[in-house]
Amino acid sequence: MPSPLALSPYTVLGVAPTASEAELRRAYRVKLRETHPDTGGSAVQFHRVQRAWEQVGTAEARAAYDSGTTRSGGSDEPERTFAPPAPAARTTSRPQARTHGHPGGWYREQYLDLLQEWVGRGAAIPNPYDPQLVRSAPREIQHLLASAIAEEDTAVVLAGLGIGFTIWNDVRTDPGRRPENGLTAGPQGAAGKIDHIALGPSGLWAMLSEDWGSSVSTKRGEVIGAGLARDERPFAELAGRARRFEKEAKVRFTALAIVVPDGAAPEGVVAVGSIRGAKTFLVERPRLANLVGTRASGVSFGGTDHFEVRTRVQAAARFV
Repeated sequence: MPSPLALSPYTVLGVAPTASEAELRRAYRVKLRETHPDTGGSAVQFHRVQRAWEQVGTAEARAAYDSGTTRSGGSDEPERTFAPPAPAARTTSRPQARTHGHPGGWYREQYLDLLQEWVGRGAAIPNPYDPQLVRSAPREIQHLLASAIAEEDTAVVLAGLGIGFTIWNDVRTDPGRRPENGLTAGPQGAAGKIDHIALGPSGLWAMLSEDWGSSVSTKRGEVIGAGLARDERPFAELAGRARRFEKEAKVRFTALAIVVPDGAAPEGVVAVGSIRGAKTFLVERPRLANLVGTRASGVSFGGTDHFEVRTRVQAAARFV
């Protein structure tokens, strides 16, 4: 399932979702000519048009896309939907990392609340994850759902790191606030939480899982891209949250990472620099396990004992 923030194939082709087959085909041919690199277009735009046609170019593909049951790679298995994932069955005998918290839960609660306000208080919503409903919602609401899915997908990767790791998901970093008061949402996402804390042989990591619906890069130690708000500073925000948790738990993070979907960062892994001694990385999700799990990052523990760090984090961790 594409990101909730992704442009629909109808938008890419410049037609309404109700366009006829002939209108769709005509629009596709026009867009191919306009976006072809030989006629002044770009490879990225050209590929986007081709992908849009794959999604809705045939009656079967269009019906699957409109219903949210698209399949990938010719597989007989449906792609993941926008709904919360079902508990996964164990497909490997390898021990999993010890995990705590509820990844994506806070964002899904916010999504459902704002969706209800947008639709209308008291109005019935038979399926809040219906693809057509999601695609018609304001970007602010789509972003909440995209953030929830990003957290859930990253949590799966982190759990697979193995028995040498402990993972805490959705950890609060505003200890002065009462738990019942909840968090606040702003341009930086959920102010007051770290999406994932991972502890293992490569150190203590603080991570934010993000999906801005477009590709991103780095400049002067920050993430930049068309999908970010003008005042959005993900690394500065993550560093601030990490600092607050460090004071509470009396630990030091060895690395900070912004995790983005596959294809969102052309380099795959970017070593951005460091903030207060913690190395900073922008990493695509498929590269995360290698970065964190094999010490490919060059990150290593300081003098504090691994068991002692785990004890301190566990004692300080409060979940949203």
